Amino acid sequence: MSLQLSYSPNYFSIDDILATQERIPCKFSVNVPKLGILNPSSDEKDLKAGTELELPLWLVQGLSTGRQPAVVPELPNVYKEGYREILKADACAVDLHKFNLYYYEFGSYVRNFDRKNNVADILLHTFTTRFRHLMDLADNTFQDPNSIQKLDMLERKLFKEANEAKIKMNAWLKNSEAPIETAAMVMNHRKRKRVNVE
Repeated sequence: MSLQLSYSPNYFSIDDILATQERIPCKFSVNVPKLGILNPSSDEKDLKAGTELELPLWLVQGLSTGRQPAVVPELPNVYKEGYREILKADACAVDLHKFNLYYYEFGSYVRNFDRKNNVADILLHTFTTRFRHLMDLADNTFQDPNSIQKLDMLERKLFKEANEAKIKMNAWLKNSEAPIETAAMVMNHRKRKRVNVE
């Protein structure tokens, strides 16, 4: 089972590239010369301090580190309090695919910008709540296609792996020619217990 996930940065991972391509809102804390082109609502050549833009995560990571960070990142809406309350109420009913295609991977990066650690808590809560539902979906032979559409990419990979494992196990149980018997060691162990009791 190869679930090459992007929880630690992986330069060659397509999922990691797509997850870090998502845009997050941020505010520039310093003047940046000759990058006014990044702000489509302004004709100025420079970006002024206080300018609010949405930039790709990979760019924000570089600009928000160091002694004097150029930008101060904010949490995307899907990780803010309103959405966290929705996920706490019933995470299984939420369409994570609409929230973000890479909800968990993107969240694992965004949690670094959350000082209160709320993002990490809601990621864990959401995953543990939805995991049982995900395994029930994989075990059900008559799946509803709409329920699979609500899964993000990590959940879809887990669903696919679980479904394939179930099919392989059922094929093995159906086609297994060797009868399953109790091992001799276990039989002897039972006999010893009877001798000790008598």
